[in-house]
Amino acid sequence: MSKPTKSDPTTDPLISLFTSIGLTTAKAVDAVKSTKNAAILKDIIETHPTISQGGLDEKQANLVVSLAGAISKSGGIELDERKYVIDKILSGQLKSVDQVTAAVKYIESHKLPINDDDFDKSCGIGFSITVEELGNKVISYITANGVAGWSSLGAVISALKNMPELRWANPLEVKNAVEKVFIETFGAKETAKSKGKESKEVKPTPAKAKTVEATPEDSVSARKIVFEEGFLGQLHKPGGNPQIHPHLREAHLATTGGNVWTRFPPEPNGYLHIGHSKAIFVNFGYAAHHGGKCYLRYDDTNPEKEEARYFESILETVRWLGFEPWKITYSSDYFTELFDLAVELIKRDKAYVCHCSQEEIKADRGEKRGQPRPCTHRTRPVSESLAEFEGMKNGKYRPKEANLRMKQDLEDGNPQMWDLTAYRVLETPHHRTHDTWRIYPTYDFTHCLVDSFENISHSLCTTEFIASRQSYDWLCDALEVYKPRQSEYGRLSLEGTIMSKRKIHALVDQHHVSGWDDPRLYTLIALRRRGVPPGAIISFVSTLGVSTAASNIEISRFEQTVRQYLENTAPRLLMVVRPLKLTIENLPEDYLLMVEKPLHPKVPQLGTTSVPFTRTIYIEMDDFRLEDSKDYFRLAPGKTVGLFGAPYPITYISHKVDPITGELMELSCKLENEGPTKKPKAYIQWVAEHTPSGSPVRVDETRIFHRLFKSDRPSGDVSDLQPDSLETVKGAMIEVGFWSLAKRSLADARREAQTRTEKVLKDNAATQAKSGDGIPHATSGQLVGKECVRFQGLRVAYFTLDKDARVSCLDEPNEVVPSRKPGDRIILNRIVSLKEDSGKAA
Repeated sequence: MSKPTKSDPTTDPLISLFTSIGLTTAKAVDAVKSTKNAAILKDIIETHPTISQGGLDEKQANLVVSLAGAISKSGGIELDERKYVIDKILSGQLKSVDQVTAAVKYIESHKLPINDDDFDKSCGIGFSITVEELGNKVISYITANGVAGWSSLGAVISALKNMPELRWANPLEVKNAVEKVFIETFGAKETAKSKGKESKEVKPTPAKAKTVEATPEDSVSARKIVFEEGFLGQLHKPGGNPQIHPHLREAHLATTGGNVWTRFPPEPNGYLHIGHSKAIFVNFGYAAHHGGKCYLRYDDTNPEKEEARYFESILETVRWLGFEPWKITYSSDYFTELFDLAVELIKRDKAYVCHCSQEEIKADRGEKRGQPRPCTHRTRPVSESLAEFEGMKNGKYRPKEANLRMKQDLEDGNPQMWDLTAYRVLETPHHRTHDTWRIYPTYDFTHCLVDSFENISHSLCTTEFIASRQSYDWLCDALEVYKPRQSEYGRLSLEGTIMSKRKIHALVDQHHVSGWDDPRLYTLIALRRRGVPPGAIISFVSTLGVSTAASNIEISRFEQTVRQYLENTAPRLLMVVRPLKLTIENLPEDYLLMVEKPLHPKVPQLGTTSVPFTRTIYIEMDDFRLEDSKDYFRLAPGKTVGLFGAPYPITYISHKVDPITGELMELSCKLENEGPTKKPKAYIQWVAEHTPSGSPVRVDETRIFHRLFKSDRPSGDVSDLQPDSLETVKGAMIEVGFWSLAKRSLADARREAQTRTEKVLKDNAATQAKSGDGIPHATSGQLVGKECVRFQGLRVAYFTLDKDARVSCLDEPNEVVPSRKPGDRIILNRIVSLKEDSGKAA
């Protein structure tokens, strides 16, 4: 059978007619493929004056094509009825193909005269619903239907989309609203790989971002939850942790209602790093999965190293990762209770005041011999230790002149049982209690007791605290208080970077990096500034699973998770990093074609943007070479390439070079807009020069981050630093759609942050409110920054706005057409490349 003859745009009268109403040539060619549809479309054009005179924009023209197709599939509608629908399209009331299809169905069963109000309601004209109203619909549905968890996500989304009152709601907004309510109700979703793909370690499916399309793994019905398998799946049930007295368990269960209560207990002496994201995920996620509660508890027992900025940053980071503390507490909240228990421990002859030097204490604890010996003060009378401890409290001693030590078991083989220090003297004022105390409890004394005070059911920590579990249990039993169960999992670290606060501090102080948020670091504030979405970090952590084995992961694996996460969430913009000017010789100087292109070819919900196509455009320098080869498909002498989204390909004519440097300056090409053309083998990105629309958007700096260290296991030594870990490119160009995308991205993030924060403050005003003692509090600003503006530079990489960028239009809510203002400075950070770099790691 012979192939159908391809229509020639220059000779086919139907294509000429269809392009005259505003269709692109490609759309016109598609329209003539169906003889029936083309006949109806031709009749519509010829019988409707406004259309035949070419008074449509491209979007309206496409809707008219959809109308012809809908009429073709229907039983047919009369001319006047058809005109009624066309007028609704031209007036801008019918805006989508779905609405046009609904309009034809309505007209089929409702003859003239049409009831406008009923028509509008049936076709979704004028429909609107706020994010808050959508959220309330979701809450009402899951409450009425007894939805119990994430396994019902798909069913709930489907049910809501099929509700008559939500027929015209944006499907993406419905999906976002359901996932937001699920996160708030059931906690973060972390799923495991399907059966048949299991390995020794649990590897859950990444948590979904609000715009991520379903993956094949999501469609597998028999999914396993990371919190129900492996290490976490084997944890005891609340109340299953042994107690020295039965009444302690009973009181604990009466307080918690038999629910899981956990805590994330960071020491506020530095910024959190990627390893902490696992602890946050485990503690908050495990509690949420079981319908329990999780504290954010600051372990603030060392005023010498604690600063207010760390307190604020920790809460901000926890919230940024998507979690909300049930309560924010401090070890310092319990200083009085801890002191009283220290006195009680002395009275029970299980603690004593020691006046040995630090060197003597280390020697007694067997630092060099591996075997402890009793301190000379270990047998002092209880009354003497009580008096000395009171003297410590009242300022009788200076730091290191006296310590309270626990009287444990020197015969035990565990060094954590060799008379650990419980209290020491410090003269630095505390950020909350100021000068009230001169003695402060140690971690070994504080941690288990505050866990006990707060009725923690599962004290989850990393494996370096395994040895501490014995002293943890010993102290609770020695004081006969409720004893939580400590369970240890493997910590997370990345190869090629450092986590040590001390080492990072040195890099910052010596100006090898710009600060704790330098995007080459793996602190969470640095990853946030770099543009890594919080959901990508949670996805990464969840895919690793939770076990007792330490996870030392290659940076490339982390970056691949980020890449996969951004693939279906980041809008795509035309961008050239190293521009090369190109003039299309067969176009007039004033030629202008506005090209509408999707922001993501696979996620239509992200919308479209319009960019100018003119005589002068810029392409990527690497997309042209003077010497051609068989394996090179981009532009070269004598070759033709396509331009993404443009109506026709271009062919090389000539080029210009700088007479002094010999550098390539400009290309001349021809637009293949006459006669049939062969489909090009390659398409390249471009940005047009068009001053009236503000195109192109010129980027002041594009920052590309490579690995900071040469070795996979860096010690932090300066000699191991990569000399070119930061690459700065000036003069990149982006399509003009950047402005509206940036404005919308930030506005959406602010709206969502405000809604979430209002709920937090309403649910727990007492614990989240700001007080005069420096307690951090929930603010919407913690969740929003310029890093919310993320996009893929088409065929280049993923980018975000740096915090140092200045984009005035982002803060001007009434500006209809956002644009560049005097003083604006566009600074982009590369989040991650589109694929793993063959040279340096990104």
